[in-house]
Amino acid sequence: MDITKIIATEFNIRELHAQNIINLLDEGCTIPFISRYRKEMHGSQDDQTIRMFSDRLTYLRNFDKRKQEIIKLITEQEKMTPEIMQSIEKANTLTELEDIYRPFRPKRQTRATMAVAKGLAPLADAILKQEQNVSLEELALPFINEEKGVNSTAEALQGASDIIAESISDDAELRKILRNWLFNTATLETELKDKPNDKTPIYETYAHYKETVKTIPSHRILAVNRGEKDDCLKVTVKANEEKALQQITDYKNKTFKFTGGLYDEFLKNTVEDSYDRLIFPSLERELRNNLTDTASEQAIKMFELNLKPLLMQPPLKDKVILGLDPAYRTGCKIAVIDSNGNVIDTTVIYPTPPHNKIEEANKIIGDLIKKDHVDAISIGNGTASKESEIFVANLIKNVDRPVQYMVVNEAGASVYSASKLGAEEFPSFDVALRSAVSIARRLQDPLAELIKIDVKSIGVGQYQHDMPQKRLTEVLDGVVENCVNAVGVDLNTASYKLLERVSGLNAGIAKNIVEYRKENGNFTDRKELKNVKKLGDKAFEQCAGFLRIVNGDNILDNTGVHPESYSAVRKLLKLYGLTEKDLNTEKFEVIPRLVQEKGIEKVAQELGVGAPTLNDILSELQKPGRDIRDDLPKPELRSDVMSLEDLKEGMVLKGTVRNVIDFGAFIDIGVHQDGLVHISQICERYIKHPSEELSVGQSVEVQVLSVDINKKRIALTMKIKKD
Repeated sequence: MDITKIIATEFNIRELHAQNIINLLDEGCTIPFISRYRKEMHGSQDDQTIRMFSDRLTYLRNFDKRKQEIIKLITEQEKMTPEIMQSIEKANTLTELEDIYRPFRPKRQTRATMAVAKGLAPLADAILKQEQNVSLEELALPFINEEKGVNSTAEALQGASDIIAESISDDAELRKILRNWLFNTATLETELKDKPNDKTPIYETYAHYKETVKTIPSHRILAVNRGEKDDCLKVTVKANEEKALQQITDYKNKTFKFTGGLYDEFLKNTVEDSYDRLIFPSLERELRNNLTDTASEQAIKMFELNLKPLLMQPPLKDKVILGLDPAYRTGCKIAVIDSNGNVIDTTVIYPTPPHNKIEEANKIIGDLIKKDHVDAISIGNGTASKESEIFVANLIKNVDRPVQYMVVNEAGASVYSASKLGAEEFPSFDVALRSAVSIARRLQDPLAELIKIDVKSIGVGQYQHDMPQKRLTEVLDGVVENCVNAVGVDLNTASYKLLERVSGLNAGIAKNIVEYRKENGNFTDRKELKNVKKLGDKAFEQCAGFLRIVNGDNILDNTGVHPESYSAVRKLLKLYGLTEKDLNTEKFEVIPRLVQEKGIEKVAQELGVGAPTLNDILSELQKPGRDIRDDLPKPELRSDVMSLEDLKEGMVLKGTVRNVIDFGAFIDIGVHQDGLVHISQICERYIKHPSEELSVGQSVEVQVLSVDINKKRIALTMKIKKD
């Protein structure tokens, strides 16, 4: 198969570009590097497209490998025919391939294989041919053989029926017909199990649930699966058996016919047996698995969509931040970090029950704010968060310094605190203090902090523990890789955990970079990377453009311009009578306009680069050292607090999107309990999915529809009605 042609057609790109991407991937180039620095070779495809391209390439290569294996296996059995070969060549999916191979696959012992071993295959063939005008008993009589275990005509006919039933079930084309029919017409039905357990109330919605398989939303499939796993739900797939049998009959009339003769009843019973015993159970399992796979992929896609904006939240730069990890009995752990993320103070306060030492806590935090010049307080949203927020809101009203606070998602903070990395960073801190540092840093630089945590623990989706963990990790790691490289990494301050996410680097090389810094001081030039142990030419090519050196010897080292393009930059500057000293000055500001006037293609040709690369160079040189996150809306800081009881129907509030799911989005409106905006309440126009309008971290204006204090549920709308 011509994989390049297939994938170029599917992605609507030129075959040359598709082949270039394949070659670059096979050479070991990373997706961020290909996307950013090889645009001329692939037509400026973005990193997400190239990642999808890579996934599809892997599938097609596995498909082709399996196809060749099946051809070899059938050929070795001396059963290959032109018709089978044609079917294999026409197959487009692994499922279709496996259906074709099904009759030739070595089977465990079945009723059909036992019947064949008893010598009953010729009897099955004779019945199908219907050439002899004799009764079934007469036809079966010669096959009685006590030595082989066939003691009567009834046993012989049963064996023949088993052989025919399995041959019907193994028919690839028939399975394809029934598979499509089942998907389009079957229903999924659930009911609560007779013996309830402590989780049963969660699934009362599915006590009498029924929906056509074709229309079931992904989140509902996962909920049903969870209910089944929790032993609360009985789940069945229902289909119209009469119509299914008619489809089999209509199809099999091509190979055997119901003539109204002696064998019709026998064949009818055999078809029913094949469907009930073999076909339907097999297709039902396959259907449930496919539904789960599709739902899982959709859920993983939601994790992917939610994780990126969470990681790309703008950092709160140049601020001193106090991190507060809330708790009751053990007290709230406090860590103050400076503008570079270094810990400058730690302590414990007890403003929450059962201690309620509010005055003492006020003095401790007030003194820290004054001494360390604290600008903002970051509060974890876990246990005792609401009480801690109330304490902080009251405290900052009475301090001389302007201080605001924000409640941050602390998902995964405990995982980091107990991790090997947490112990390496803060060997003298207990687990809770490390968590307080993480909470502070999540406000200061979300990306740099969150990448230290297993991405599955960040909690930006649903049913993460039910997902295929390998696939979930693979997709989310891809998101992290894209985000880290899109932002760029400060070579002289980044932790090894952040460095290992840079294109071309791994944990070993990242640790070597940190070790090199300790021994030799800060890097002053990107070329120094070549002195790092195990960082060879290939790794340098892949990583150099994504690593930044602030205040180094070369201003270009603080941009996304790759060292391979430095000569092109110098030519560009010389072309307009400038030097590198003129970058970041008014003199350079006119260059992009002059280039456009002369023609981007013409100038690029003079510089020996492609037009996409020149555009990227101009963009980078206009703002050396810029952080692309700076252009995004800043975090919503607060100075006061509300409670659930304060909410009234019709109130209009500002909130932050915490999680986007298939049926809506959860919004933090500052009352500890997130409110839900159902998909129907997001906007006036019809949308297929909430992600079309909302993303994690986005600031939104919402109106309260209803509040259920007992169930702690808040219904919100973005379709705001004003008097």
